Amino acid sequence: MKAVDANLLEFLKKGTQFVVPIYQRVYSWDAAECERLWDDILYAGKRDSVGAHFTGSIVYVEKEQGTRTSAEPDLIIDGQQRVTTVTLLLAALAARLEQLPEDEQELVEGFAPRKIRGLYLTNPLEDGERFFKLILSQGDKDALKSLIRQAPIPNDASSRVFTNYELFASKLADPAVDLVAVCLGLKKLIVVDVRLTRGADHPQLVFEAMNSTGKKLSQADLIRNFVLMDLSPKDQTRLYEDYWYPMEREFAGVHAGRFDEFVRHYLTMRTGTTPRFGDIYDAFKTHAVGVEGEETLRANVVIDLAKHARWFVAMALGNEPDPALSKAFAEIEQLRATVVYPFLLRLYADYEQGVLGKEDFVEILRNTISYLFRRVICRVPTNSLNKTFAGLAGSIDQARYVESVGARYLTLGSYKRFPTDLEFDEALRVEDLYHSQRAPYFFRTMENHGRKEEVSTADYSIEHIMPQNANLRAEWKIDLGTEWKDVQSRLLHTLGNLTLTGYNPELSDRPFLEKRDIGGGFKNSPLRLNQGLGQLEAWNEAAINARAAELAAQAVSIWKRPQLSEETLAGYRSEFLESTGFDWTLTHDILDAIPAGQWTGYHYLAEAVGTAAQAIANHIARCSTCAHPYRVLTRDGRVAELFAWSDPNDRRDPTEVLQSEGVRFIRGFADPEQKLVTEDLLALVEDET
Repeated sequence: MKAVDANLLEFLKKGTQFVVPIYQRVYSWDAAECERLWDDILYAGKRDSVGAHFTGSIVYVEKEQGTRTSAEPDLIIDGQQRVTTVTLLLAALAARLEQLPEDEQELVEGFAPRKIRGLYLTNPLEDGERFFKLILSQGDKDALKSLIRQAPIPNDASSRVFTNYELFASKLADPAVDLVAVCLGLKKLIVVDVRLTRGADHPQLVFEAMNSTGKKLSQADLIRNFVLMDLSPKDQTRLYEDYWYPMEREFAGVHAGRFDEFVRHYLTMRTGTTPRFGDIYDAFKTHAVGVEGEETLRANVVIDLAKHARWFVAMALGNEPDPALSKAFAEIEQLRATVVYPFLLRLYADYEQGVLGKEDFVEILRNTISYLFRRVICRVPTNSLNKTFAGLAGSIDQARYVESVGARYLTLGSYKRFPTDLEFDEALRVEDLYHSQRAPYFFRTMENHGRKEEVSTADYSIEHIMPQNANLRAEWKIDLGTEWKDVQSRLLHTLGNLTLTGYNPELSDRPFLEKRDIGGGFKNSPLRLNQGLGQLEAWNEAAINARAAELAAQAVSIWKRPQLSEETLAGYRSEFLESTGFDWTLTHDILDAIPAGQWTGYHYLAEAVGTAAQAIANHIARCSTCAHPYRVLTRDGRVAELFAWSDPNDRRDPTEVLQSEGVRFIRGFADPEQKLVTEDLLALVEDET
């Protein structure tokens, strides 16, 4: 690698041709970056004291020697944004100078329009693509070529190449702009000319080290460069056009941000570990280096990624052609349960290969939706879900596909558990559904379950049958009885008192009988959720509870729990324990995260990780890598009688250690105000979602 300071115009003049590789991101500088470069150029051009202005680095892989009849161009791997922008300014400057009288066009020596074009923009003696000094990647290639050829700008032009050219053209057309200063400023632009030798230098490592200025690259940009940069131009083009570009196009527009999410799910599926969003690129590099071979380079990684992207797009972005699968995927998106996708990518792979039939796939999806939604309603903390779904595929028995997945769901314990019918039923009756983010999904599903022609509920709102108004009308007070305030307080936002209507303003806080009989009221409502309301004479606590029980029973039958016998589950429990053992990773993470000055109990820690308090005590006692074991006490805040340090030579008093860290003891018991319960422990290690 050779790096030297160079005048930017000299750099462009001496280079035969620079090509932005096909895998590089499109030209993306916007007005802010262009304005900054413009200001820098004018500042340098107007001040004799400024001898040069540094504008960044240009990193390129030098061309090969080639033959007498062909030669490879230099490939720009970093700095394409500033090179393109300066090229656009030069093209606009040449066009502006051509508008001046012929004898005034060369305001500064070397800046006549024909010299600008012949020295910095084109190779006048060449034909075809060799005519152009700079060739951009696919999305902007034709746009820049048309500008250099001085072709008219199309009305529907979308490339930023056209936008930024017009920006510079408008600035240069301003009579107040000093064109001499622009030319002098351009002459003073300095770059670090970084030339890499093919076969000797590693372009990707240099690119990463130097990509700290300019417009920040996304994780997707970094991954694309990594997988394609070291390949030959021929292989780059093949992989980009056949695999990467079609994949990238699927995530264009409003879905652009989901590419990073997809790669995170892909890595979780492939490695069993969920990287944080800021570490996706590094995690991908580690994975790719681990699986690629000398012969295949990175082609297999790109192909595998593109294949899984197609499945993710089918599931998450609504591209699934099968109606039954599409409906289930849509529900998962409505639940915003993105943590399930590593598991679903494995299922989709088996579905594509014919290992998993469509009906079985749908049944597993329904069980997954039930698992997720029941946990939401029962307020089971979601902290462990990333780890749950990262490892769930390991429980699959392809010979008993549906049964093995259902068994794993049913054998998950504590905060990973699948709520029972009774737990789900009771929570549905008493939970504040009105303020739940999943309420629209719940009522839409309840209304349309079993319908062949679904009713769109988008234009309906959730209605309180008993009004929210704190100052209820007299009719309501009579219906609800002397304890009406208590009834309203307890049941207002619960399932029994909620329904859907398109007449919310008309119904308002009218008495129940008026709500029932008014035009658009409950008696004439076409919605299933309102069936039965038209036959009631009053709305009171008994009616609310009766309706809650009826709707909760329907919900239990919709969001079903897998049904397996205890004998079958017992067999699976043994299999799961033998195949995986207990995963103590979450335990170690929590112990490491408990801060000084606080403590927890064996019971709370066991509940957080899904095991028994005694198992926690036994593990801590013999684990040499458990951090801060002394911060785990009995439930009432005492050091356990059998507590021992893993190092037999450690003679410290755990109580004294805790006190030195700030834990207060009152008559031998740790202060309960400093205690971390289950929810607190899980919050310490909450996953990014």
